[in-house]
Amino acid sequence: MAMANSGLYVVMGVSGSGKSSIGSALAHALDIPFVEGDAFHPAENVKRMSSGVPLTDDDRVEWLRLLAARIREAKDAGTGLVMTCSALKRSYRTVLRAESRQLRFVFLRGSRELIAERLASRRGHFMPASLLESQFAALEEPSPDEDAWVCDIRQSPQEIVAALVASAPAR
Repeated sequence: MAMANSGLYVVMGVSGSGKSSIGSALAHALDIPFVEGDAFHPAENVKRMSSGVPLTDDDRVEWLRLLAARIREAKDAGTGLVMTCSALKRSYRTVLRAESRQLRFVFLRGSRELIAERLASRRGHFMPASLLESQFAALEEPSPDEDAWVCDIRQSPQEIVAALVASAPAR
């Protein structure tokens, strides 16, 4: 049963960690909008990643601004939002968090081996498995002061979403 919630959530992690699956299921469970952060990438970013070229911090600036603007819209409207975004670095999370101090990050943590296995079987996504190492190299796991919810992706998506829903304040 869905419950109304005006919370703001960013489901983060490296490519292949399950952001889209967990994010869409969480949004459905909380009865709030879901936004796929990858859809906001400029065409040039998608082209670079599709070619196996990792993005730089400069490549991500406009993308992060667009995501931050979408968070601000949801906050101002009071609609709540679940968004996916790799948010690999603390500086990226700071850009997003600037729009709302209530923004909650959900970090999907998993081993290189498990995520590589998932990427090997994934079809239809522009992000090649060859970029996994660059993703882990860039990853700065959220520190305790960021108060992120950390989820072990060895759990089933259903278990992860149930735990997140149980942690989400009803609004």
